[in-house]
Amino acid sequence: MDVSKLSVAVIGGGIIGLATALTLADRGHAVTVYDPDPASGATRHAGGMLAPTAEVVYKQEPLFPLMQAAAQWYPELVALTEKSSTKPTGYRTDGTLVVARDRADNTHLEELREYQSLHGMEVERLTTRQARSLEPALAPSLAGAVGIDGDHQLQPRLFTQSLIDACANASVEFRAAEITDVSEVDADQVLISAGLGAADITGWYEGKNPLDLRPVYGDIIHVSVPEHQYPLLTRVVRGFVEDRPIYLIPREDRTLTIGATTREDGRENPQVQGIYQLLRDAIEICPAIEECDFLEADAGARPGSPDDLPYLGRVSDRVTVSTGYFRHGILLAGMAARCGAELVEQIAPSISLEACDPWRHRRDS
Repeated sequence: MDVSKLSVAVIGGGIIGLATALTLADRGHAVTVYDPDPASGATRHAGGMLAPTAEVVYKQEPLFPLMQAAAQWYPELVALTEKSSTKPTGYRTDGTLVVARDRADNTHLEELREYQSLHGMEVERLTTRQARSLEPALAPSLAGAVGIDGDHQLQPRLFTQSLIDACANASVEFRAAEITDVSEVDADQVLISAGLGAADITGWYEGKNPLDLRPVYGDIIHVSVPEHQYPLLTRVVRGFVEDRPIYLIPREDRTLTIGATTREDGRENPQVQGIYQLLRDAIEICPAIEECDFLEADAGARPGSPDDLPYLGRVSDRVTVSTGYFRHGILLAGMAARCGAELVEQIAPSISLEACDPWRHRRDS
């Protein structure tokens, strides 16, 4: 097959599908995105942290190189988007602070810092005085802090609208259709990037769908910072409160995003306990949040796999799978776009995807 110009169908218009579609269009291919409502799924409910260091989880070493590569390539994705769109992305490189509420949380923070350093990640130990000089609104009673200059952020709702605009300007076609069988699509190549919906798409396997996806819900809050307090924070602040994680993400539109809980209870609406917990913990870290205006409480389902690694790989001569990014979908879009395009073109991906094999959880019975 001549891969110099392919017709490519991208099934799913979240950040992964949109970023890959734009990358493929920039490489000269004719791309069509199939999605009844682009950017309305997990991407809409995400915080948007590009945090390959702060997001590290114990015993998930196969994920670390993917996260680091994604962060390294993200400026390319942002630049590609800005080449075809003038809409804002909310991309910021201010860095991240991670703080501890009490001595027990500080022990957790120090153990995490040692683990991050062991794996070659750059984390700077700070005194609480130094942290509060950077962010004066932080609580004076905090017990510890670290700085991570390499962890950045973007605003997912802004960025996906910019991606949609960039795709349209790059001649990507959008069709408001829900595809359930890849044989329904007339294209040289098909990329399945439909998040949880990928589990319902047939036509590329025999027996049971090998993608073992589950919905992992997270509650998230948006507040507005009053003019007299703005900017309340100037960088992402993550924290531990009684060993619970919390994050506060300042935006240039004077809003602040607070998140996020993790639950697998199948309940699609934000939960009172989760919202209460987020607000309580956020105020412990940054007391002035009490004076902010409440805008929105929301919840979204992220597609998780049994080992919390994505499914990214070619599964037939015609089909590539790119889903299961769990809570790292925003960050890993930088890697998914590049490697997804390479897989569609049938060339070796820029990083090993052995851990992301779409067939690794296959069960025939």
